Amino acid sequence: MDLEEETKFLIKKYNISANKNLGQNFLIDEQVVENIIEAAKISEEDIVIEIGPGLGTLTNKLLEKAKKVIAVELDNKMINILKDRFLLYNNFILLNEDVLKIDFDKLIKDQNIEKDTIKIVANLPYYITTPIIMKLLEEKVPAKSITVMIQKEVADRLTAIPGEKETGAITYCVYYYCESEKVMIVPSTSFIPEPQVSSEVITLNIRKNPPVNLKDEKKFFQIIKASFMQRRKTLINGLANSGIASKEKIKELLNSLRIIRKHKRRKFKHRAICRNCKQTIKYLTRGQLIKSQPFSDK
Repeated sequence: MDLEEETKFLIKKYNISANKNLGQNFLIDEQVVENIIEAAKISEEDIVIEIGPGLGTLTNKLLEKAKKVIAVELDNKMINILKDRFLLYNNFILLNEDVLKIDFDKLIKDQNIEKDTIKIVANLPYYITTPIIMKLLEEKVPAKSITVMIQKEVADRLTAIPGEKETGAITYCVYYYCESEKVMIVPSTSFIPEPQVSSEVITLNIRKNPPVNLKDEKKFFQIIKASFMQRRKTLINGLANSGIASKEKIKELLNSLRIIRKHKRRKFKHRAICRNCKQTIKYLTRGQLIKSQPFSDK
C-alpha cells in the first residue's frame, strides 16, 4: 500500500485522529519523505534525533539509513503506535517526553553518543517551531545539521539573510549559528488533515565558527530580541518600550552611533549590528541589567 493508504490504515486501526492541540497533521506524500531524508544526508554512521515522529512516517525511512534513531514523542497515543511498529528494530530508541524539557547533554551522555555523529530531523508543529529551534541553538546541542518541515512563513524568516524583508529576531540567531538551505515547498494537500497554510522543508547546517566574533552572545541577542518585540515600531521606540533604557538614553546612543532613529529593524545587516553592538551593550548595561525577552516568530 502507498503512504496515504498506510496512514489511513493506522488511523483506523488505532482509532485515532490528529490532535489539534499538538498541531498534528499526518504526512502522506512519499516524495516529500524521500526529499527530507535526502536533504538530511543520513549515513549509516549517523545518530538521528527525531522530534515528534507521530505515526512513524519519517521514522520508518530513517531507521533504514541511520545507525540509530532516537525518537522524542509527547503524545501517548503515538507512543503506543511507534512501539508496535518498530518493536523489532534494534537501532530504535523511543522517549515519551516533551522536547522542550529534555536535557540534551544528559541524553547524549546516557546514550554514549559521539557528538560529531548527531543529526536532527523533524516535522515540527507550527505553533512550537520557534521554541524548539531556539532551544537547539541556544543550548548548542552538538548536531551537525537540523532538517525540519515547518510553516513556510516561519521558514522564510529562518532562512532569510539579515536585512531582508522577512528578517525577524530569530533570523539573526539562526544566521549566527547556521548556514540555512531551502529544500522544498510542501503543499497542504500533502497532509491529512490538510493544514490551512503551506509548509517548507529546510536544512540548518551548524557552523563550526560564527560569521562574527562576539564577546557577549547573551547580551547581543537580548538587544536584538528587544528591537523586534514591537515590529511596527521604530528602533528607538522598540528598545524604549522593552524597558532596556529610557528613550532619551537610547536617542543619545543612536545619535552617537550615527543610526537614524526612525530606522526599521529589518534594514540592519548582521555585521552592522555586530559593529554597533559593542557600543550598545557598553552603553545600555552601564549600571543596569538588560531584561531577558523570549524569542517570537515576529
